[in-house]
Amino acid sequence: MSKIGFIGLGIMGVPMAKNLIAAGYSLVVYDIAEASVEKLVSAGAERGCSPADVAAKAGEVIITMLPNSPQVSEVVLGDNGIIHGCRGGQVVVDMSSIAPLVSRSLGGALAERGVEMLDAPVSGGQEKAEKGTLAIMVGGKSEVFERVKDILSKMGASVSLVGELGAGQITKLVNQMIVGINIAAVAEGMSLAKRCVVEPRRVFEAIRKGLAGSQCLEDKAPRMFEGRYDPGFRIALHIKDYWNVLETSRSIGSSAPLSAQVAEMMIALAGEGNDTLDHGALGLYYEKLNGVSLRERE
Repeated sequence: MSKIGFIGLGIMGVPMAKNLIAAGYSLVVYDIAEASVEKLVSAGAERGCSPADVAAKAGEVIITMLPNSPQVSEVVLGDNGIIHGCRGGQVVVDMSSIAPLVSRSLGGALAERGVEMLDAPVSGGQEKAEKGTLAIMVGGKSEVFERVKDILSKMGASVSLVGELGAGQITKLVNQMIVGINIAAVAEGMSLAKRCVVEPRRVFEAIRKGLAGSQCLEDKAPRMFEGRYDPGFRIALHIKDYWNVLETSRSIGSSAPLSAQVAEMMIALAGEGNDTLDHGALGLYYEKLNGVSLRERE
């Protein structure tokens, strides 16, 4: 197997990279956080000195997993970026969640060097990153997708090609819109139950197998009942995704009022110092709004 380049070793990148190593792939890795690099080196990866160095040492595939558009742009096109170490025939797979127009712009710049690009954002948070069961949404050429599908399958339970370059990011934005609105609806409904002196846990058990049932209900309602908001997916990251949702929707004249409202809820939570909590902490927003506690008595 040729060596895979992996750039971006945060809360998601570290377990994703470890899953590739566990599957038998060799990695060359880079991150600005030395402690994260050490975790992968200890697991058997080679250390890269810069994104350009990773690209030069990698075989066919270079993966990036970074916070947002500016970081991906810098890693790809910056002074020590991938573009200065890559060569024709390689594939850059950006698994970050960024603006779709940025993905297409970066893809154009790489194409001038004979390098293909796929956008392949993920859903599932840290827990599914660790288990290798992420949902991966891919945009790009079908023949390029087929070249890297087996690699992606080591990090995800589902790997879907959804369209041309940028379509993966659009799909991720739709995912984040629905997830955020769904979590808010769970918190709003459970708050109503509590105000009406009906135990939210019993409401949850009664509705979970009906039309109101969802993965968000299954994952987030129990967190609200336990007051457990350690991050699977941080509020700060969901706010970033909502900015990309609203920027994209406004640029094409598509209305997204529910997304705008949930974004404001998350911004209010972040303003109170809760930006590193799980996005399920929308439960806290509704607790404050309605003067109730969703947490069960111990």
